[in-house]
Amino acid sequence: MFFGGNKNTGQEKNHGKVVAMDNFRAHVPVSALRQAEAYWTALRRGDDVPNRSQIDPRGLENILSQTFILERVAPGIARFRLAGQKVNEMAGMEVRGMPITAFFTPDARKQMSAALEHMFEAPAVVEIEMQTEATRMRGPQNARMLLLPLRSDLGDVSRALGVFVSEGNPTGTSQRFTINSIEMRAVTKVSEEPGFKAHARDQEQATTGADKSARTEGSFLQEARKLLDEKNQSNSQVDAKSASQDKKRPSHLRLVISRD
Repeated sequence: MFFGGNKNTGQEKNHGKVVAMDNFRAHVPVSALRQAEAYWTALRRGDDVPNRSQIDPRGLENILSQTFILERVAPGIARFRLAGQKVNEMAGMEVRGMPITAFFTPDARKQMSAALEHMFEAPAVVEIEMQTEATRMRGPQNARMLLLPLRSDLGDVSRALGVFVSEGNPTGTSQRFTINSIEMRAVTKVSEEPGFKAHARDQEQATTGADKSARTEGSFLQEARKLLDEKNQSNSQVDAKSASQDKKRPSHLRLVISRD
């Protein structure tokens, strides 16, 4: 008696239907971008753009290796002042002091420079969808970058907080990116946000009510003054009548007898 599996079992028939779970995973996680933007937004506190001095590494501890700080050095040019470990790994070298356009292909550098200039001038939040150049050994890899404007100690918008996420760089060589899309969102000042405004009807009612109240108050004062005048006039008439009666009475002497 032989114990063996049948080649026509249902398991073997369904073997070709197994799907790898990797196909359902997002190629580029964007949670780091949203976390950085939420942190940046919380620092605004009523101002249009946070200051560079407000950035605390402890607030970005979970994504610190993916973050960097840019400094504007010329129109359309910004260099790395600080960069996390994963940013350096994607470049294959230490990027501090390098212009951020060194990450991009020559054709994409013009787009990147225009985006940088708009970010500092508007100011605006810039989100970039990128892709590495394909090689013989490896296909293109997707990546995303988020740039958030910051103010320097002088008050001008010349710094930026950046976050870089990608599928990784297993080769350890320098990567160059092309740009698939750029999204720019203008930073809206809190003072420009629409607040509560009364409707025309409400304003008219408020004005009518104020006028009515003013008229009522004026009428009350006029009535009080009228009553006071009438009272004063009546008193004057009584005094005058008494004075005239005193004048009409004949003058006489009164004899007072004392028996003491």
